[in-house]
Amino acid sequence: MSKLGNIGARLYRGEVGYDFIGKRKIWYGLSILITITAIVGLAVRGLNMGIEFSGGAVFTTPKTSVSASEAQHKAESASGGHQAVVQKLGGSALRIQISGLDTKQAVPVQEELAKDLNIPVKDVNTQLVGPSWGEQIAAKAWLGLGIFMVLVVLYLAIAFEWRMALAALIALIHDLTITVGVYALVGFEVTPGTVIGLLTILGYSLYDTVVVFDSLKEASKDITKQTRFTYSEIANRSINGTLVRSINTTVVALLPVAGLLFVGGGVLGAGMLNDISLALFVGLAAGAYSSIFIATPLVAELKSREPQMKALTKRVQAKRAAAAAKEPDQEGPQDEVDAEDADGAAVVGPRQQPASRNRGRGRPSGKRR
Repeated sequence: MSKLGNIGARLYRGEVGYDFIGKRKIWYGLSILITITAIVGLAVRGLNMGIEFSGGAVFTTPKTSVSASEAQHKAESASGGHQAVVQKLGGSALRIQISGLDTKQAVPVQEELAKDLNIPVKDVNTQLVGPSWGEQIAAKAWLGLGIFMVLVVLYLAIAFEWRMALAALIALIHDLTITVGVYALVGFEVTPGTVIGLLTILGYSLYDTVVVFDSLKEASKDITKQTRFTYSEIANRSINGTLVRSINTTVVALLPVAGLLFVGGGVLGAGMLNDISLALFVGLAAGAYSSIFIATPLVAELKSREPQMKALTKRVQAKRAAAAAKEPDQEGPQDEVDAEDADGAAVVGPRQQPASRNRGRGRPSGKRR
């Protein structure tokens, strides 16, 4: 078995683990800091809306030796100062996007561009996009997002419980906010491809969250009938038990997306790939983070406030205190973990046998002959 597989097996059995629930305030603070940064970036810089939303014209040229920066200067000059975005396509072709142009303005701009770039006018392909079409796309995207959120909350409330549905909803909003904030800070265009990417990452984020929730639901079944673990400790064991699986799933998903973003978008200059791949890359990473550090700790915190869970915590603490008072000299490393505050959610494994129980074994009593 590989080293990672061995660690995963030990995490699943509860022999080792990290105290995610006990240190949840650290992760809450980190998430709040990242979210505030994203919101500030969105408020200061705003989103660079693509032509599909703002309206304008797209000119596609054949192979040319003109650089992207030079073509941008010529396009803004030809359009009378309208903002232009130029992207290099395969074969040294150019995609020139100019916002705010209507049908009457597009024809003279096309002729001026062809003249400046030394290209025949008929070879410059022109595509006009009206702002009303972009508004319809945006409205449908918001509608689709709202329907998705409602269905997610209803499903989780029925399949699990309302606390898990609320935690999953907060985690999804967390992922969306971070992704949109990164778009604002980086300055990438928001296109229909971006909307598709945003809707896609919600599914990935929800998948990781449901995996942990399913493990937690199974582990916490009839939890009040035992006095070994609190709900927070069971939640912590569930996170650790699915940790390697979540990491493997996220890494495998991120590798091809990173190829799209850094190779396809950066090296090959495929602009449309940037729109989708950046949303997927940021969203996948944020989704894996939120399912472990946000969603499950929130569920544990909400459940721990229930009267029956508070009563369970008191019983667990009383049992551990009684055991510690009865055999204070036989405490091993694991007894110290068991004696921690129940809300700390320490991972509890099998107890070690006290050394005193093994004294005298293997050697006959009496005098030596």
